[in-house]
Amino acid sequence: MELTFPIVEPEAAALEKGRLLFAGETDFVKGVVAMDGMPPDDRIEVCFAGRSNVGKSSLINALTGRKALARASNTPGRTQEINFFTCAESHYLVDLPGYGYAKAPIKTVEKWQRLLKAYLSGRATLRRAFVLIDSRHGVKSVDEEIMARLDKSAVTFQVVMTKADKVKDAEREKIMAQVRSKIAQHPAAYPEMIVTSSEKGWGVDVLRAVIATLV
Repeated sequence: MELTFPIVEPEAAALEKGRLLFAGETDFVKGVVAMDGMPPDDRIEVCFAGRSNVGKSSLINALTGRKALARASNTPGRTQEINFFTCAESHYLVDLPGYGYAKAPIKTVEKWQRLLKAYLSGRATLRRAFVLIDSRHGVKSVDEEIMARLDKSAVTFQVVMTKADKVKDAEREKIMAQVRSKIAQHPAAYPEMIVTSSEKGWGVDVLRAVIATLV
């Protein structure tokens, strides 16, 4: 049966579990530029990947209820570290550098790609990658590159649509159809999507619930 990638609709118990998880402390641990600097993989871990300016920092801040936990850069691709945050005492939230940055030097991009490959292949407790897709633009070629990398690393990824409030319903449905057709080509894609707006708070509780119920 062909996957249709419906939008996640968590049960009340999952939503409450998500609320409780993110009611705890969330703190920045460290920024990592090499595998030997990684914190111990002693808890459930999820990572967030997305093109520069997709709204990744805003979503992490909305998710944690901390306005400045993840810092957005005015220069796309400027942050070249893997940033680790604790969530309660049971989870790591991992912010991967934004990709698709045209102004970054080739050597910088290559270094980041090597680190990303090593990270995705070397974290035993990484349960899921959330690939953020801008609701205004859909899947771009650079998004497909990260999805292909996740396929090769056998890391399950789930698409999270961002900035859903920025498009009208009819246009959003067209974009969603494009996204579904693209991610259907990737074996590592999780068969449900999440739709969010950091500005409006849409879908934030859903994403919390998904993270909280990973085992």
